[in-house]
Amino acid sequence: MNIQISDNFNYSKLIKFTIPSIIMMIVTSVYGVVDGLFVSNYVGKNAFTSLNLVMPFISIFSAFSFMMGIGGCALVAKFLGEGKKEKANEVFSMIITVLIIGAIFFAAFGIVFIESIAVMLGATPELLADCVTYATIMFIALPGFMLQTTFQTFAVVADKPNMGLSLSILSGISNVVLDFLFMAVFEWGIAGAAWATGISQMMGGFIPLIYFVSKRNVSRLKLVKFKWDLRSLLTSAINGSSEMMSTISLSLVSMLYNLQLMKFFGVNGVSAYGIIMYGAFIFVGVFIGYTIGVSPIISYHYGADNKPELKSLLKKSVVLMMGAAVVLTVVAEVCAPTLAKVFVGYDAELLQLSTTAFRIYSLSYLVSNLNIFASAFFTALNNGFVSALISFLRTLVLQAIMIMVLPYIIGVNGIWFAVLFAEIECLIATIFLFKANRKRYGYY
Repeated sequence: MNIQISDNFNYSKLIKFTIPSIIMMIVTSVYGVVDGLFVSNYVGKNAFTSLNLVMPFISIFSAFSFMMGIGGCALVAKFLGEGKKEKANEVFSMIITVLIIGAIFFAAFGIVFIESIAVMLGATPELLADCVTYATIMFIALPGFMLQTTFQTFAVVADKPNMGLSLSILSGISNVVLDFLFMAVFEWGIAGAAWATGISQMMGGFIPLIYFVSKRNVSRLKLVKFKWDLRSLLTSAINGSSEMMSTISLSLVSMLYNLQLMKFFGVNGVSAYGIIMYGAFIFVGVFIGYTIGVSPIISYHYGADNKPELKSLLKKSVVLMMGAAVVLTVVAEVCAPTLAKVFVGYDAELLQLSTTAFRIYSLSYLVSNLNIFASAFFTALNNGFVSALISFLRTLVLQAIMIMVLPYIIGVNGIWFAVLFAEIECLIATIFLFKANRKRYGYY
């Protein structure tokens, strides 16, 4: 690809540059989807519920990699835009080092406390063993997963978006093959699902680590010796605080969802929510993939003080995101019965519940795309506070309130409408924040 983040972008060039990141996110999302698919059909409903109970807790720790990866990308791309290549490489190297240290610590913490946490999350004696088994293996693989998510974002800054895409495809195919081998052939149960995903994630994390260290690396970025720069580290953390907040909030909200669903629907409710999340991984992954692709471009032109290009990027991004949202919502509504049947076709009652829930939840895609982009846009402008505020509102505060309140106002289906109501309320705040900051950044 001859397109670079320093270019001026029309619609065609913007789509071509971001497509690898979008596909990369979709492929990455296949990890959870494939695990859930195989566990549900080869191990059973209880194992499927166990996986969905502990996954939000595991996901909390990946928030650190999103914070340092996306926040660090904004700062590194800004340095490149300012012509400070050596500084960019030093900050990049420091972030990867901090990430590895943090990943090892989080993995150890998770392994030690997973059993007590699983009980707190609602695991019954019948579910506890599967919860502990799956989570323990996933924590062993956590350093690989955190490196993978971080290198996927930095690959775009390095003008190597296809590298991240290729690694995602390789990891995704490996996950599918190993899932079939470990569960369908070897019959390892839920442990097979965890090892399949864990091995695939480690491949996706350690291969790019070797590349960025090697002499064959011809990209913009290299892992080099560095001096500790706490100011840049703090700036990266603040820049990426919205992504960290978003990930943590989504995990906490998922836990809250599961507790409420166990109350209203029992095991079937948690299973239905799991199916919704697998669908959301893919559909929302399109929006997130686009923001990963476009954010370094925004950061570069912000660093270069190219305000006309900032205006153009904002306008084009809103148009593209809205167009994608309409298409994806229609696809989700039409395909809801089929997607639910793939997971739980063996249970008629659960199939009906999952289809209804999926269709209601999917309406939120019409609004969430703008809030997701807005948060990423302010991260790219190195404004971590506004970005975090948007994420905090949409993924935690407003959703938590709606989850607790709506079922008692409009009935049990209110729990599936919670995200739509929360996204609409957040969009109002997002529009206000864009207007309040327009003079500072000159984006319109």
